[in-house]
Amino acid sequence: MTLHAALFDLDGTLIDTYDAHWHAWKTICAEYTVEVTAESFSRSFGRTNPPIIRDLWKECGLEEPNTQLIQEVADKKEAMFRKILSDDFKPMDGAVDLIRSLHKNGWAIGIGTSAPRENLEQGVKGLGIQDILAGATCGDDVTHGKPNPEVFTLCAQQIGAQASHCVVIEDAAAGIEAATRGGMPSIGFASRGHTREELKGANIVVDALTEISTKDFISLMTESTSPDA
Repeated sequence: MTLHAALFDLDGTLIDTYDAHWHAWKTICAEYTVEVTAESFSRSFGRTNPPIIRDLWKECGLEEPNTQLIQEVADKKEAMFRKILSDDFKPMDGAVDLIRSLHKNGWAIGIGTSAPRENLEQGVKGLGIQDILAGATCGDDVTHGKPNPEVFTLCAQQIGAQASHCVVIEDAAAGIEAATRGGMPSIGFASRGHTREELKGANIVVDALTEISTKDFISLMTESTSPDA
């Protein structure tokens, strides 16, 4: 029997983290006199911290931050983010039900996120899916962040599934591009801060996880493995 896997992004896909990230980025960057605009914040979605921080410093006309400063800013920001999330953890509507339905129907469940490992672990614990998670990769595991497909290809390898037998669920354009470059069909989730237009590269685009079911995943597998795909 062929192993099929559903690979989920974490932030903005399984957990509503928009406000937590927005507040943490603005607050910590302000300590360095760096302004985070709504536009620059939206461009951060799906990416790892180092390139985000370099771009923020560049947009403010500052000298490129060195590795030590990047790590300092990232650590402060993520610590604040986790504190906010621990006080107000909000799973996306339908997220856990969808995951458990897929698992019940024989799908392996994986997570591929740009977030650091502590965030991944906090998210998995908050969602209560430790018992059914077959694989999980994060920003700490990769050399190249999204839109490079590395985080998803590593997760597929961890699970033992071929890329063509994986479906990626993502809320960010960078994640959809990563799935495509990795040879994986994808479902775009236009959660807060995203538009259907920016996710048009996905095979399916939805406004809520409650709009999709196991049948949609099966149909994507049928399409991707057909002779004309």
